[in-house]
Amino acid sequence: MTADELARGYFSRARKRRKALGVLLDEAAFADVVREAQELVELVLKGMLRATGIDPPKWHDVGGLLVENAQRFPETVRGSLDDLAATSAALRKERELAFYGDIDFIPDERYDRVAAEDYVARVDRVLDALTRFEFTL
Repeated sequence: MTADELARGYFSRARKRRKALGVLLDEAAFADVVREAQELVELVLKGMLRATGIDPPKWHDVGGLLVENAQRFPETVRGSLDDLAATSAALRKERELAFYGDIDFIPDERYDRVAAEDYVARVDRVLDALTRFEFTL
């Protein structure tokens, strides 16, 4: 398997997860929307890194690596790299709390439709950047 094949697999999986976000929103599973959104964004960004010849690290927020390596990305997405990095950082911050919660943080009580829809909008911007990125491959 090549890095390009692996990246394309990540992109395919991310698009399938986007469909799942709609179901989770319909079910009012807002904390799960946040968690799935984070995983989707992680797949896209790590796939983009792989497709540009960078082996992504094993941590969740790789947005900074996109910005650091902007010259490796096509012009069609360079203007979006800061937004992709900010989205990755925001979702990374919420990753564990959305899934596990904490003694003073009950995910089902903390996330609402407004927050979930905001993260879905961010995901859609990430997927839009992905489409522009893939067009250049």
